[in-house]
Amino acid sequence: MRKLYFLLPGTDGKFACGGLFAELKTVNLAQHFCSADVVTYRQREKDKLFIDDLLKEKNLNDVIFVISWGFDVPKLVTRLKLYNVVYHAHSAGYPFMLPASIPIISVSRNTMGYWGQKSPNSLIYYLPNQIADEFQNLHIERDIDVLVQTRKSSEYLIKELIPALQNKCKVFVVDSYVEDLPGLFNRTKVYLYDSAEYWAKQRVSEGFGLQPMEAIACGCQVFSSVNGGLSDYLDPGFNCYKIAGYSQEYDIKRILKVVNFSISVSFNKELLAEYRTENIIQRFQMIVNELNDFFDHKIQQPSNIKSLTKIRVAKLMARRIYDKLNKKYFND
Repeated sequence: MRKLYFLLPGTDGKFACGGLFAELKTVNLAQHFCSADVVTYRQREKDKLFIDDLLKEKNLNDVIFVISWGFDVPKLVTRLKLYNVVYHAHSAGYPFMLPASIPIISVSRNTMGYWGQKSPNSLIYYLPNQIADEFQNLHIERDIDVLVQTRKSSEYLIKELIPALQNKCKVFVVDSYVEDLPGLFNRTKVYLYDSAEYWAKQRVSEGFGLQPMEAIACGCQVFSSVNGGLSDYLDPGFNCYKIAGYSQEYDIKRILKVVNFSISVSFNKELLAEYRTENIIQRFQMIVNELNDFFDHKIQQPSNIKSLTKIRVAKLMARRIYDKLNKKYFND
């Protein structure tokens, strides 16, 4: 089995974000069944491999480079074109194409569908993000009525809905790193998450959306947007409520109904099983086994399926129009 090298620009606070933490979790999961390490490529870090040093080695056929940092992918693909490369796809919508020689591991079915259309000749797999075991419902008293994190939240949520709710119930707004997020979720009745506006500004999609699922795992009632990867698991009316529903007044009415009368949607515990550690490791190992088989095959066989390029799509559309016109006039 080939060694996995997960390429990251860096791992310190400058690069801190959900994507970084998710990728570091993935490295830890991979280490349960194979050799895996982090390799940085923008900055050197103590006790970590650096890409320039690694590429000086003569034979790297026994490794797989895992790339994930969306805006850096085109440059990394060019630099690593002679090696075994896998794209770990979080968000969708980045303006680049991938050759069939690069398999894709998507963190959501939403992202998998995106690449299934955009890169139909690539091997594509589904490996959801992990929900850590500490995210559990402790069944303790909940002293926070409504919780919201400012990061990724819409202007409507922060500037309109939250100020209106603060006059009616106990609202806790988080604008910094939370050391004990499971504990905070267990103190909370309702968690609000509205990221559609944020990702529209970024021009890419919500890759997975960990926080609403983590909140659900801790027993919160979740009011959330359902954009991007959130649509994988959120089911308004059944395991969550849709936020920003028609009017501010209607949102307030529904939220206060949950807070004051303990109205709740049902939650199927089987939903979480797919995202827990045991299942993720099992899926990951099967995917890596297939990747090793593919890279063995790639050495002997070049790709020979026509790519769905813009030029080829244009030709196919032109042929379709020609065939329709030809059929019409021939039948006439």
